[in-house]
Amino acid sequence: MRLPVILIFDVGKTNKKVLVFDEQYKLLHEESVQLDEIKDGDGFPCEDVDALTKWVQQKFSETVLKNDIEVKGVNFSAYGASFVHLDENLNIATPLYNYLKPYPEDLRRQFYDRNGGEDQFARVTASPVLGSLNSGMQLYRLKCEQPGVYEKIKYSLHLPQYLSFILTRTVSTDISSVGCHTNLWDFTKNQYHEWVQKEGVYKKFAPLYNGDKIIGGTGDKNEIPVGIGLHDSSAALIPYLSSVNAPLALISTGTWCISLNPFNHTELTTEELRQDCLCYLSYEGRPVKASRLFAGYEHEQEVKKMAAYFHKADDYYKTVEVDAHQVAPGDIFFSNSVLSEFNDYEEAYHHLVRDIVNQQIRSTNLVLKGTLVKKIFVDGGFAKNKIYMTMLANAFPRFEIYAATVSQASALGAALAIHKKWNNKSLPTDIIELKRFSNGSSA
Repeated sequence: MRLPVILIFDVGKTNKKVLVFDEQYKLLHEESVQLDEIKDGDGFPCEDVDALTKWVQQKFSETVLKNDIEVKGVNFSAYGASFVHLDENLNIATPLYNYLKPYPEDLRRQFYDRNGGEDQFARVTASPVLGSLNSGMQLYRLKCEQPGVYEKIKYSLHLPQYLSFILTRTVSTDISSVGCHTNLWDFTKNQYHEWVQKEGVYKKFAPLYNGDKIIGGTGDKNEIPVGIGLHDSSAALIPYLSSVNAPLALISTGTWCISLNPFNHTELTTEELRQDCLCYLSYEGRPVKASRLFAGYEHEQEVKKMAAYFHKADDYYKTVEVDAHQVAPGDIFFSNSVLSEFNDYEEAYHHLVRDIVNQQIRSTNLVLKGTLVKKIFVDGGFAKNKIYMTMLANAFPRFEIYAATVSQASALGAALAIHKKWNNKSLPTDIIELKRFSNGSSA
């Protein structure tokens, strides 16, 4: 008898994963790939959406043809701030523009001048002024700079919904993708912001649903239910909210380290927005206060430099043991240092991680204040990093700090979001295995 499973595609900026979970949400298979970037019309690096599409199609076909498992559902999680634009024939109309692409200063000023100024607009949309990272600004730029291209766009799909579209050929919009610093959503009115209507941008959007929506089916007889996909940071919260009966915060680590507190209901202040604090919408449409730090990317770049300087492998940092003399909290700034100042790789690496943790403390504190949260969970790459986790536990002595030993929280969340649509068993109570860090060590 074939084992019932759910297939999840978890698409990050760097790593694209395909994962298979059984009905108890045990991970049966994980496969990862890194796809080479291409360049957009301005020569700026961007996702190769054609290669990504072929990879999704290939991995889906391979999985459903396996003799030992039966795919009973499919869903997706993916990074935000990215649109795939389709023309009237549902073909790809533009490159998948990179959210790191610099935004024209004159266009930015024009937009905010028309819409009440930066501070007021950012507060209402819970979106710091981030240029291309506010994905709605990408559409505004297309409308202003390439009106001919803009007019040819029939649908603008956030990346998670495009992944779903690959298999279902059905278009949709997910509330968690709209609610991730897009400049599109008015958090005070719980609807699209008025500029979306005023500029006619709403015409490019597919119908809006909560993240537990099944949008269609796929397979030989179209019998496999397919979800509409979720913004990855919002998906990462779902396993914790399903499992922990206490106020909690999550630091979801990857290219970005996102601190999420679903128990902070205070209104965003202008000062918080200026420090890159914002609100997400959960897959059920509820506000989640969050702060962001580009720490995973910083770590990735710096360890490459470190490896080259000290003649080590790129992943040598994984072998570095915790040095008790170097994990105490303290303000230092790795960016002000040169590698020649350090005696060896190990000293330099502790210095780097301490600087990242210092930044993390400031970022996470933005969402903790004024709440009853006493538990902080860390998932993703840094959850496996004992030096990072030890330093974090030392920095938050009054909190319980846990590393999630299963780091696929975004993928697991995407699976749990459509649990009732593919799985008739009760939710298991042990979907997250945790390791507590305290007093400078793991317990």
